[in-house]
Amino acid sequence: MKKIGELHVITDTTIQSRFTHTELAEMAIEGDADTIQFRQKDGSTREMVESAQTVQTVCAAHDVPLIVNDRADIALAVSAAGAHFGQDDLPIIIGRRILPPGMIIGASARTEEKILEAISEGADYIGFGPIYLTSSKTDAERPKGLEVLRQMCETAPCPVIAIGGITAETAYEVIRAGAHGIAVISAVCAQADPVAATQRLHNEIQRAKAKIGV
Repeated sequence: MKKIGELHVITDTTIQSRFTHTELAEMAIEGDADTIQFRQKDGSTREMVESAQTVQTVCAAHDVPLIVNDRADIALAVSAAGAHFGQDDLPIIIGRRILPPGMIIGASARTEEKILEAISEGADYIGFGPIYLTSSKTDAERPKGLEVLRQMCETAPCPVIAIGGITAETAYEVIRAGAHGIAVISAVCAQADPVAATQRLHNEIQRAKAKIGV
């Protein structure tokens, strides 16, 4: 059975320029992130492969899975653990044909219908959000909130990873609402100390899991 992490740190070099993808991955792992997601929208495919490969080297050294956002080809090229596709990216059913059976596939889904469709097509986990207001995506929808998250977690027969505006102050209530885990960008990448920021998120997730007996 594929193990889906509880703290996905998405590396990003657009909302900040102090750290590279690789440096962010190293710091997040030091802070106890159990999954790294590589997301890069700009640049040539060759540049993305080179950047993702250095991140994969770090992840492999610490036995932490790397998920590549949007690009099945890059996930394959660097032997990542899997790929994550948004609703406007490669269809899940095609991603499942391209990627080996053992690779993890995550899917962004915003409605009950889309969640069930993505799972039927082979998604191993669902990314759901935005839960709160977020500044990391310029085209983000209105926040879904905790009640809708709770409903979707009850609907989905697979792990739900909540995303969108989640911070160390809100991670606890997000997990209590039923999310298997969280994915964050600015809550780590845009912080003065990414290691400490990741550790705080990790601690809040564990505190919530202990409370609900998971």
